[in-house]
Amino acid sequence: MTPYEQLLHLAFTAPNDVKYYLTPNALQAYDLMRKAPPAQLPFRFEQVRLGLALSLLKLVSELGDHDESRQVLDVLHRALNEARSPEDIDRIIGREARLFDRLYENLYVNEEGEELLNLFGRTLDADAPEVLEAVAQEGVDLARTLDLDSDEDE
Repeated sequence: MTPYEQLLHLAFTAPNDVKYYLTPNALQAYDLMRKAPPAQLPFRFEQVRLGLALSLLKLVSELGDHDESRQVLDVLHRALNEARSPEDIDRIIGREARLFDRLYENLYVNEEGEELLNLFGRTLDADAPEVLEAVAQEGVDLARTLDLDSDEDE
């Protein structure tokens, strides 16, 4: 299993989340990017970027009750599953740009949350598949150390 796939499975564990977020588009994105002919590579790259961003943001939302991150999560999910080109992705995300602007407002995060948001930012800035793969591996390593249940008793 690739780091990309591992991160998806670490981020989305609840049965309803698995059904909703782990769509064929999300699960197959990395393999499709690796096999893509040159003309399709930009779109397949963007799909992997969306899947990584989705996973990282899901982990951020699990660390605390943060409505903005869940709203951005839904936009990323919609873009991953509805878009058929990089332009479609830009259009879908562009319509909801205000959500991305508000993502960092009133966001309290601990050190782990900051690391996740750093990886999220690096995902958005990535310009090569190798960069996305490195971010995915760092995300997997971090996700395995997160204690997402620690706030439930408080």
